[in-house]
Order: sequence, then structure tokens, then C-alpha cells
Amino acid sequence: MKLYFAPMEGVTTYTYRNTHAEMFGGCDEYFAPFIVPTENEKLSIKNLRDILKENNNIDVIPQVMASSAMAFLEFEKKIKDLGYNKVNLNFGCPSGTVVKKMRGAGALRDLDALDKFLDYIFNKSDVEISVKSRTGFYSHDEFDEILKIYNKYPISELIIHPRIREEYYKGYPDMNSFDKAYKNAKAKLCYNGNIYTKEDYEKIKNNYNSLSSVMIGRGAIKNPAIFREIKGGEKLKTSELILFSNMLEEKYLKLLNSEIYTLHRLKEIWIYMMQNFEEEKKILKAVKKANKLSDLNSAINNLL
Repeated sequence: MKLYFAPMEGVTTYTYRNTHAEMFGGCDEYFAPFIVPTENEKLSIKNLRDILKENNNIDVIPQVMASSAMAFLEFEKKIKDLGYNKVNLNFGCPSGTVVKKMRGAGALRDLDALDKFLDYIFNKSDVEISVKSRTGFYSHDEFDEILKIYNKYPISELIIHPRIREEYYKGYPDMNSFDKAYKNAKAKLCYNGNIYTKEDYEKIKNNYNSLSSVMIGRGAIKNPAIFREIKGGEKLKTSELILFSNMLEEKYLKLLNSEIYTLHRLKEIWIYMMQNFEEEKKILKAVKKANKLSDLNSAINNLL
């Protein structure tokens, strides 16, 4: 069973991915955060910088979020020129700005349009297309029809996050919906949702032992050693988190040439990593209030 690192916009950029692979490893595939092409806008190198081969020390799967079949196919041409033959199609992002343009989870609001979109791209495309999807927009009852549509096409892998758009990331994944996917999906199946520990992974593995893969997102930001732990390696050490942060700081400063932007990046990551230290309320408060990198480093060094 393969282990995937889920994409997270603004967090799992190539700098983060490369540093994670160098220090922790254990992940079989990294997925890049989505790129949004449009029919009327050429994708520039700036848009594609995150997936340029020279910026990535590890293999990565590009992710696209498009509501137009022509925009998708234009994106496909671009990534083929960059040496990619696989792409992941995002039907899961719940962001309001995304959904109102019928992208991400918004595509699940109009299943006729979704069907036509997939029909067009699968008749024209010559790359492997995997799909990352929620199980509905308003209700999990929608998933029966959604799955029927997915089963019509040669999707290379179906990554299911069993929440509806309205739930965002709240509550618990709906495992009844995932059961339907497990029993009826024609494509290889991947599970995504609420895996924060090795025990969470083992539960999914034991209940769904013929899965192709498992994708971990927020759980891997919280504990970047989770893939290593799942594969029988050492548990996460606090000293590793400090070193990881220091490595990221050095690379972000060089890339961004800005202390404040580097601070914002690291604070977002530390908000997740501080979940490993739920009793350290004062340190978490200091992390959130940090106005300089020295403030942040002073706070996190107290974890030792």
C-alpha cells in the first residue's frame, strides 16, 4: 500500500517537499498543490515554478483544478513539455472562491457538466489522470451518482476524501460513503482523511486491505515523521522538528528574500506541528504572536 503526501496550498511547496524528503522521507509520492489554468490565460513559468523538474529533488505529481476541458488540455500540454505523464484532477477543494467558479468541490454541484467534462478530456488526453474527490457537495447521498460517473472513465486512481463540501474539514469522514467506493469503484482506490497517527493508518489498512494507497495531508504537516513511523521507523523527536524548522527557515530566506514572508510560512507550519504539544499553551501563544524570526525560534526552542 503506497503512502502519499497530500497537497496543501501555500504549505507543501517544492521547498517544503524537498526538505521533508531529505530529513524524514518514507513517502512514496508527493502531490504538488493545485494549479488553476484558464482558457484565456497562458500558463507562465511563474505559475509552473513549483513543479519544474530543476526545483524538485523528488518525484512529484502535478495537480490541476479546472472547470474547462480546454483549459485542462492546455495545462496537459504544458506539463508534458516539462516531462510529466501523470496529472491529478482536483474535485475536492472546498474554498468558497474556488467553488463559485465550479472548480474543486464546486464541480460536484452539476453532475451533467462533470460527466461532459470528463468525457471530453478522457477522449483527448494521453496522460494518466487520477482524481481526488469528495463524496458530495450538499449530501453524501450524492455519491452514488458521482461514483457512477467516475466508473465510466479510465481514471488511473481515485482518491476519495469522504466528506462533503459543506463539511470542509470538520467532524469525521463518512465511512459509509467510502465503503461504497471500496465495493464499487472500478479504478484503483486511495483513502484520504483524518490520518494523524500510525494507529489511524493501521485501522484503515485493516478495514480496507486491498486499497491501492493512503494519502495523508494535515496529519503529515503535524507530524512530518508519520510516513517513517508507519513503515516501522523511529517516532518523531522534538529536536527533529526544531532542525526541520531551521532548515526551512534557511531555504525560505534565500528563496523569498524576506524575513516577514519566511515568518508567515513557518508560523503556518508550526500551528500544525504544535498539535504535538497540546499542553504547551504558552508556547503556542508565543508562536502565534511572534513578529520576528528570533521570536519564533525563541518560542519553539522552549519545547526542548
